[in-house]
Amino acid sequence: MSGGDPFEGMPSFRLGTGRPLVVLPGLTPRHVVPRGTAFLAESRTLGPLARSREVWWVNRRAGLGPDATMEDIAADYADRLPRLGAPVDVMGISTGGIVALQLAADRPDLVRRLVLVASGCRLGPAGKVGQRALLARLEAGDLRGAGSEMVRLIGVRPAARSLEGWAGWLVGPLVYRGSTDDLAVVLRAEDAFDLTARLTEISVPTLVIGGDEDTPYGPAVFRETARGLPNGRLIMYYGRGHVGVQLTPGFAQDVLGFLDAP
Repeated sequence: MSGGDPFEGMPSFRLGTGRPLVVLPGLTPRHVVPRGTAFLAESRTLGPLARSREVWWVNRRAGLGPDATMEDIAADYADRLPRLGAPVDVMGISTGGIVALQLAADRPDLVRRLVLVASGCRLGPAGKVGQRALLARLEAGDLRGAGSEMVRLIGVRPAARSLEGWAGWLVGPLVYRGSTDDLAVVLRAEDAFDLTARLTEISVPTLVIGGDEDTPYGPAVFRETARGLPNGRLIMYYGRGHVGVQLTPGFAQDVLGFLDAP
């Protein structure tokens, strides 16, 4: 790779050395490089991968058009991946997995292997309801309500979601301060996304990792996605919700074992 930032114009940071692994994150309040505790949270899960890989965390670009689709968002990555010497390995987390799957469908020449973490070919029913509720709160300027909706949606365990929703109510104004226009665009794009009918076209070797207590997508979508892909494989973590998947012992080994397999 030549000098400079291969993802110029898109918020990104790099950890480790080795063969590149491009990570597309889940929903973020704003399309920026994480700082402080947000950066520590990201680096905690990416650190084990960065021991043997050059990990690029790359968010969606800021200033998305109001009618941007997942095809448009994936195209931003497609424009830049060749600078890393594509094809490269790609890991998409939650909404980032939606973008990654779109990328693999539209530009399979750019993706060597694909990992979908707590993500699939479309949102599940509860995910649709939850993300629409989040969008409605944001559009109404109800930041506390938006915090509650988001935390309930990604809650670790179903039994704890009421308490988690209260915590989200408290931190909502801090999390969603400033413009949330880009977040709203991504929410609308994901609501319209359904790649089920195109799964058979995506021959890129793909690992789907999900938790059996996931709310936004759910085990049924994880299974359908893996089964529909010609070279799909599923690992299900039991007793894990949406955010718990990356915190599962052995997660990094599962990812690297798949990426490094012959």
